[in-house]
Amino acid sequence: MITNTAVERWLQEDVGHHDVTNQVPGETVGRLVAKENGVVAGLEASTAVFEYLGLEVRETLEEGTAVDPGDEVLHVEGAAREVLRGERVAVNLVGHASGIATRTRRAVRAARAESDDVRIAATRKTTPGLRGLEKRAVVAGGGDTHRLDLSHMVMVKDNHIAEMGLEGAIDHFQAKTSFATKLDVEVEAIEDAPRAAEAGADIVLLDNMSPEKTSEAVDLLADYEGVLAEASGGITLETVGDYAATGVDVISMGSLTHSAPSLDLSFRTGR
Repeated sequence: MITNTAVERWLQEDVGHHDVTNQVPGETVGRLVAKENGVVAGLEASTAVFEYLGLEVRETLEEGTAVDPGDEVLHVEGAAREVLRGERVAVNLVGHASGIATRTRRAVRAARAESDDVRIAATRKTTPGLRGLEKRAVVAGGGDTHRLDLSHMVMVKDNHIAEMGLEGAIDHFQAKTSFATKLDVEVEAIEDAPRAAEAGADIVLLDNMSPEKTSEAVDLLADYEGVLAEASGGITLETVGDYAATGVDVISMGSLTHSAPSLDLSFRTGR
């Protein structure tokens, strides 16, 4: 849900206290148009911005729709001043989210060329204040959100293991979590993968391993029914297919959100 508080924060940042630039009389229409190929997302947020300003959003594409240069993404009508005030915020939100959706779609396609079952997931490497927008963009591109926040799943990471040891950390968090909360345990060595599964991990995250080492670890985890194998750490669009071919269940990629360039869009007004 996009709240009025979020919209107000976005607009205040851009409009400021004395906006002369957009003091334009009359009514107009605005059209958000794609300038390059991609996958659109962020339309819920842009619609919320325009509607907050008292404008009517007449038409938008569905989230996750593939677009070509020249395709109209959104159509808005109303007071020219408010259309222009909402323009930059709306374009920035859609461009950013669509860039994430586009990058995710490319990663999913590259992985699907090797495996029909592997999931491409995001991480918590998101922009503060925009996680909801970015996670929804990943879904629009065909990816998986992974955990939305710290409460959704316990991840036992390298720092936890440094403090408590592998088995000790798993025991510690198992005693604190609900039966409904999954435990994802990060390992950096092949031999630690079965150790984590044996100690009670629901998911074993194979961190910063090469595709060859990942494949070896996946083979070792095959003896543990129900335990998922996740690959993560420096995986790119160029290498995601190699990791998908290892047999992992999940590939998590921080670059889906932190390295996606914005989709190039243009906002045009006038009837």
